[in-house]
Parts: sequence; structure tokens; C-alpha cells
Amino acid sequence: MTESSCVWIYAVADDAASALTGGLIGVGGGAVRPLSAAGLTALVGSVAESEFGEAALRQNLEDLDWLERTARAHHEVIETVAKERPVVPMRLATVYSSDETAARMLLERAADLRQALTRLAGRSEWGVKAYLAIPDDGADGPQPEVGEPSTGPGAAYLRRRRDQLAAHRDARQDAVASAQAVHVDLDRLSASARLYPPQSAEIAGHCGSMVLNAAYLVADDRAEEFGAAVTGLAARHGTLQLTLTGPWPAYSFVGQDGTEDAQ
Repeated sequence: MTESSCVWIYAVADDAASALTGGLIGVGGGAVRPLSAAGLTALVGSVAESEFGEAALRQNLEDLDWLERTARAHHEVIETVAKERPVVPMRLATVYSSDETAARMLLERAADLRQALTRLAGRSEWGVKAYLAIPDDGADGPQPEVGEPSTGPGAAYLRRRRDQLAAHRDARQDAVASAQAVHVDLDRLSASARLYPPQSAEIAGHCGSMVLNAAYLVADDRAEEFGAAVTGLAARHGTLQLTLTGPWPAYSFVGQDGTEDAQ
């Protein structure tokens, strides 16, 4: 008996993208294939319902190893095709029950998808994160209490500690203000921008305190200028460490259904 399958969608492109799927392997080890309707091509793969159906997905998305493996395969397909054609990337775990329901989605959203393709053509996503350049030495931890002795070694230590905490707070305030200025400058060079909440050190993989977490939609012919701007801003704002990643398919600039995200 053949196992039931469903349809995983990676991205939507124009009808010329159908020639780009040959040999691509995606999520679940399945081949990537074109699915065309309304003059558009969805890049899809058949995946086992037992692993990727609605009920199974709810469980599997809680498994970090499964999630990392699946997200990597999803991204690699999108990135490969995006190097050749403009694509509207679909969010991870966009699954339809059949080719027919996926094709119906293309028909129903054709106008919005074409608009998104036009908007994203010749543009890529770049990520910029800014971290406090000085070590986080526990300034957000317990504060010295009022009423401690005013003389002796203990009092000297408390005065030094208060000065240290005050200096750290001032540096953090300066870094936040610098991060806002960095964002304003980079926003001018981009077609669109997204600000995200700062990530914890564990998620970011960086020991510094994050003060900016942003994505920018940048025209490909301005990518060099954008990178140079980040380098210049890092030199200008000494309280910050800036990291630049990209170019990426424009994940941050499409909605859950792949159409244009609201500003």
C-alpha cells in the first residue's frame, strides 16, 4: 500500500522557474518539482502525511533536531532557485493536502503573488545585529543596597560597584541610541526594513547584549553600498559591534501566505 502524501511548498516564482527544479532534493529527501497555475510556478515536493500532515507537524515542530534539519532543507531549495529567479519564499511548514489544493491557492492569490514577485525582484534580504561592545558584567543583577556602611573596605567596594553599574548603564543607553541611529541610516539605503525584538545570548550565539535586530530589503545593485555603510557605521559607533548577514531570500518581507506583508 502506498503511503499517503501531502504537498510541501517552498516558494512561488514565475512560470520560467519550472526549468530550475531538476535534481533538487528538499524536505524529507523528496525531489522538488514544479506545480504551475495562473502563470505562476510553485516549487513543491511530495512529503509523507505521517510526518508532515497537520497532526504530525504539531509534534515535530517541537523537536529541535527535526526542526533544524527541515528548516535547512527548506532554505536550501529556496536559496538555490532564488539565485536564478525572483521568488516569493513560503514560510516553513506550508503544506497542502494535494496538488489540486496547492494549485487553487495559486489561482486565488495570483494577483497578490505577482505583486510580491515584482516587489522582490532584484532585491535581497540582509540582516544586521548590533551588540553592546563592552562586556555585560551583571549590571542588570542585584544592586547595592542603601544604608551600607560608609567607611572601610566594604564601603570602598560598594562605591566602586555603584560607579561600575552607573558606567554600564550609561554605555548601554549610548549603545541603544547608536543602534537607533544605525537603523535610520540603513533604512535610507533599503526598500523596506523590519525590526525584531533583541535575541537572548543563547539564541544569538553571542555573549554581548543585543540592542538591534533588523532585516533590510536591499536592491542587489546597492548591496556593496549597503555593506560599506555597515562597516562605516561600526567604525563611527564605538559602543556597538555590528554583524551583517546575507544576502537571503526575502523571508522577512512576505506574509504568512507568501504575499506582501503589511508594513
